[in-house]
Amino acid sequence: MVGLFYIYLPMSFTIPVQIEQDIICGKAKYQTFQTGNGGQSILQVPPNSYAVIFGYDFSPAGGGIFAFEDMTPNPELTDDTLRFFQTQQITFFTGSEFFPFIHHVNLNASPFVSGGVPLVQTCIDNTPICRSVYITSTNDVSITHGLILNAFNTTSNAIPITNRTPPSLTYGGSGQVMNTQTNYGALGTPVQFMQPSTKDYLDFGFGALPGNPDNQAFATPDPVNGLLASATHLQNIGGDAFNSAASANYYLCLHYALYSKTIPEQRG
Repeated sequence: MVGLFYIYLPMSFTIPVQIEQDIICGKAKYQTFQTGNGGQSILQVPPNSYAVIFGYDFSPAGGGIFAFEDMTPNPELTDDTLRFFQTQQITFFTGSEFFPFIHHVNLNASPFVSGGVPLVQTCIDNTPICRSVYITSTNDVSITHGLILNAFNTTSNAIPITNRTPPSLTYGGSGQVMNTQTNYGALGTPVQFMQPSTKDYLDFGFGALPGNPDNQAFATPDPVNGLLASATHLQNIGGDAFNSAASANYYLCLHYALYSKTIPEQRG
């Protein structure tokens, strides 16, 4: 059984000191960019300007949705419908640099008894998440949000002792078998997260790198095995009622400084 209710929770953010000084002196203008609902957005950066994104407030998708589960005979504190919302990803692409951020979102579980039957009510904790970042761009910034249900582990190995994985201080030589390749995308040609590192990968004795290796863990859009637009899942589980509910959709508010001049030097 799935229902809908609304929770409001406040959020806050602090402007970094140097950027605040630039804003006070008139060197930059404080801006916000708020998006949500659809998974793809673009922050526009005017010509002969650059933006410094220094943080964001993120209200995860799935708020206001709750599920009931019978605690007998098999107690469960999670619900498959809500599990889609428990891992959400935000990425930024500046045209030359890519920044992924994965968030785990907690479930709130409340046990109760109805008609003598023990039940548990679960809902997404959509408390806004505040994160500091430092992303500089002279180009429009592509922003992508989605849900991650699966992370397919395709290779597991024991980490050998190397000059970068010494014994005792790392897992090198411990004999523990762990994930060394994980896919967060389509089963065909996904971006493959390789561990411990794609650099000098052959030194670990795991064989050659696959076709799309990456040092970072992030999901790529795919409706089955990768990044899923939250609106798609809302439509699938509740139709227009959920997709149109403001409380069920995600919201993302960027905080950035806009400098109306060409970038003066290479920034981090």
